[in-house]
Amino acid sequence: MPRKMAREPKTATAQTDPPAATTTPSMRPEKNTKIALVRTLLGRDEGATLAELTSATGWLTHTARAALTGLKKKGAVLEKSKRGEATCYRIADAGQ
Repeated sequence: MPRKMAREPKTATAQTDPPAATTTPSMRPEKNTKIALVRTLLGRDEGATLAELTSATGWLTHTARAALTGLKKKGAVLEKSKRGEATCYRIADAGQ
């Protein structure tokens, strides 16, 4: 009995990938992702607490904090303030 390969090699008649888009990343519309949701929450005037971020995304707290760190590494300026006992995070306006 001949052995079957886990992956069959591509043949010459296989379809090729479509060409890459010619738009720059800044020209593309933002996708409906969890990080886009985080940016929306942080863009509000009142910002968002860590509890709001975790409940909206379903992430654990350490994942939400890592997302905040990732945004800072990408150039976003985050402001911290207090809302009662909770720390509130907000993306600072570029005009300030």
